[in-house]
Amino acid sequence: MDEDKVSFGFEDVSRDEKSRRVKGVFASVASKYDLMNDLMSAGVHRIWKANMIAWLNPQPGETLIDVAGGTGDVARAFQKRANEVARRRNVTAETMTFVSDINEAMLVAGIKDSDRNMPRVACDAALLPFPDRCADAVTISFGIRNVVEIDQALREFRRVLKPGGRFACLEFSHMTHRVLQDAYDKYSFSVIPAMGELVTGDKASYQYLVESIRRFPMQDDFADRIRAAGFGQVGYQNYSGGIAALHTGWAV
Repeated sequence: MDEDKVSFGFEDVSRDEKSRRVKGVFASVASKYDLMNDLMSAGVHRIWKANMIAWLNPQPGETLIDVAGGTGDVARAFQKRANEVARRRNVTAETMTFVSDINEAMLVAGIKDSDRNMPRVACDAALLPFPDRCADAVTISFGIRNVVEIDQALREFRRVLKPGGRFACLEFSHMTHRVLQDAYDKYSFSVIPAMGELVTGDKASYQYLVESIRRFPMQDDFADRIRAAGFGQVGYQNYSGGIAALHTGWAV
């Protein structure tokens, strides 16, 4: 691939073109994004996210930056867990969760009247408008493969974390066995774009999303890139045979 280009699904495009197209994809599907996630994963993505929250172990008074946070489900889960801990300990400490996303339509689609201490920030993952060492945790779920400058974004995540802060990246990945991968590919390319067209009226966006998963680095390769960004104790856990993987690291 040309060094001046990045992947957009199976295409290689300029950085500006990918940024423009990704914004278009999520502007198109924002109103049905959560529904499509449930349909595509048969609801299993909620279990994967619950496992990520369990690993993060939210504590009262902590600050989370959820990058590519879309409709805010991860931020709400983080707050809920931290508030449960606060009640058990009988302490008062407000937990702050920032939901950042490059796509304003996704941020707007996720707003709920019940949200508290959950500011929305429209920004690029590779250029976060937060000061150094301000967050206890940074998360990104099913969004890193859509970022134009992935390595720069990883360095930004490290920059905004306090010493001892946690990083968790949940992303669609690669199956651990070739036979499983072949079966999953057939399902993905035949069912998901057609489902996207039926539910959202946008087949092309879900064709891109399927292709982008295939272009994403293998688990070990992506773990190496997290280490190169300055994280310590980097690891990953495969979910559902590698359909998704939770990558983790610490600001040490």
